[in-house]
Amino acid sequence: MILGSGVDITEVNRIKKAIEKWGESFLNRVFTAGELINAKTRGSLYQHLAGRFAAKEAVFKALGDADLNWQDVEILNDRQGKPSCKFLNAKGQGVDVIVSISHVKNYAVANAIITKKG
Repeated sequence: MILGSGVDITEVNRIKKAIEKWGESFLNRVFTAGELINAKTRGSLYQHLAGRFAAKEAVFKALGDADLNWQDVEILNDRQGKPSCKFLNAKGQGVDVIVSISHVKNYAVANAIITKKG
């Protein structure tokens, strides 16, 4: 049963400028340690982070929980490279999330679908 869906598109340059302006402060506020470790192994750092940013925004929209923040949602990849979403800090209990991310040179887009667990 689908409980919610969300989509977001992010400009890669917007993420790049935020990192250049606020550096580690921005990175550590928006991304989990696991996401940052994973991002540093990628060839297109800014595209990768823009995709994760868009995915988190899509999850926020799909779940509709005003108490959810950046550090409560972690977007990583499974062994096959498929993006996956994990809730942290005891958030998102009782639901599963399906995420999809795509990016090109200037934009990253993500979709999230929230389903009831079980």
